[in-house]
Amino acid sequence: MIATTAIFLDKLKEAAAKAESAETDFRREIAARLKAIEDERAFAYRRLNFMRALAEATATAESEEIAVARALAVVRAKLDWSSDNEARTAVLSRLAPVAQAMFVRLAPQEKNEALPDIGKALADFEKWYAETHAQPFWVLFEHYMPETPRVDF
Repeated sequence: MIATTAIFLDKLKEAAAKAESAETDFRREIAARLKAIEDERAFAYRRLNFMRALAEATATAESEEIAVARALAVVRAKLDWSSDNEARTAVLSRLAPVAQAMFVRLAPQEKNEALPDIGKALADFEKWYAETHAQPFWVLFEHYMPETPRVDF
């Protein structure tokens, strides 16, 4: 009888451990999925705000060159790039077609003129960046702002 009870309790213990393992796995999957959804949302808003800033920078430009220069100045400011290096120059040169497409779309057009696809230009840039840097471009906008003590003088 005691052996039977021990076997029964061992089975219950095994079932409890299995349920605990399933719960742990589920919580890990949910945490990973939640992180992915949070990143997706954050990147979507960063993309929106970034492209809105580029649109504002290019909207009143008199020429494509000025529009691109303004857009790239916005990029430098948003990313706090006060100097250039090889990696930054590559990013800026790959972003130029996005600014060009935006300028052409915002400028007055002739009736039969083919218009560039801003979304495709941006997607091409994002794809290039992810392949080159092994992370999304939008990660660059994650600035840690340390807590600054407030001092009254």
